[in-house]
Amino acid sequence: MTVICNTKELYEAIINVSKAVFEKSTLLVLEGIKVEVKETSIELTGYDLEIGIKTEISAKSTGTGKFVINARLMSEIVKKLDSEKVTLEVIDDRQIKVSGGNTQYTVMFMSAEDFPSLPQKESDDECISIAQPTLKSMIMQTVFAVAQTDAKPVLKGELFEIEDNILKVVAIDGYRLAIRTEMIKYGKTAKFVIPAKALNEISKMLKDDDELTCEIYLSKKHVIFEFSGYIFYSRLIEGEFHNYKGSVPKTGSTEVVIDRKELITSLERALVLINERIKSPVRCIFDKSELNISCTSSIGKISDKIACDITGPMMEIGFNCKFLIDPLKAINDEKVKLFMNGGNLPMKIVPVGEERFTFLVLPVRLKSE
Repeated sequence: MTVICNTKELYEAIINVSKAVFEKSTLLVLEGIKVEVKETSIELTGYDLEIGIKTEISAKSTGTGKFVINARLMSEIVKKLDSEKVTLEVIDDRQIKVSGGNTQYTVMFMSAEDFPSLPQKESDDECISIAQPTLKSMIMQTVFAVAQTDAKPVLKGELFEIEDNILKVVAIDGYRLAIRTEMIKYGKTAKFVIPAKALNEISKMLKDDDELTCEIYLSKKHVIFEFSGYIFYSRLIEGEFHNYKGSVPKTGSTEVVIDRKELITSLERALVLINERIKSPVRCIFDKSELNISCTSSIGKISDKIACDITGPMMEIGFNCKFLIDPLKAINDEKVKLFMNGGNLPMKIVPVGEERFTFLVLPVRLKSE
């Protein structure tokens, strides 16, 4: 069996399906990509038992068959070939010849019989259609707030909640909450949690073209994304997601409108004095049309000022600097609005003009200066 295909297309497909391949596994077959040669195409699949990625590229073949080849090895080989076309030739039941131009490799492959089967899309699976740039932004503007520990496994994923043609993507880590809202055409209700690992990989593959859509198929234990020639499988996380709706304040006793980039720049100056070992909070005092930011750590001190519009009484509140920077970087608007109801209650952050993005961050108790 011999198959010929475009080198660049094959390399791109290998790189993308490799996102679902184990780097190291007790089962060697899970470190590989399953290659299925058809009459006019090659299908490539990676599957680490949690996420799976499958795609198909055009090719010319003299036969059909399946085999599994180490993903890292295959990507390195194809990357090194200096030719427009690459030829794969199965020599026997263990070896395959990979050649392009004057270069030729002969490497071992594994049986496809040992490769695990991917979940199948059922005819009655619910389908949700959404523009690729929209889904990409919804993930990127929330996924940083996903929990990193195993204390509550369901919080290591993001909640997708659909009601009245409104999709909400929600992430919580116990210290902050991120909510991104978008109108979609889907009249039913749905609620499911997708692991952050899968969403991070999907966001890297989605295109920025508004004409391109992503179809999401939902079953009881899995979700399947279809977009740009790729089929992306992910298991769902079971468990009850945090009831976040009552946590979001509608107003604040102190409300502030401030330039987003200026606030990020000031916080990044304070971040110079903070690291994983030194976790001093930033102290924020909102008073008289001005934000005073200060930080004192074992390294040194900083104080800074930013002009802003303040409605309500003076407010002094402290934060983990990085937790405050993350949502500000996720927002694209020039100005943001901050809602505060006391130094010990969460601060709400929204873009000025519309509230498709809502973020809450818990304050840090400040010591007396």
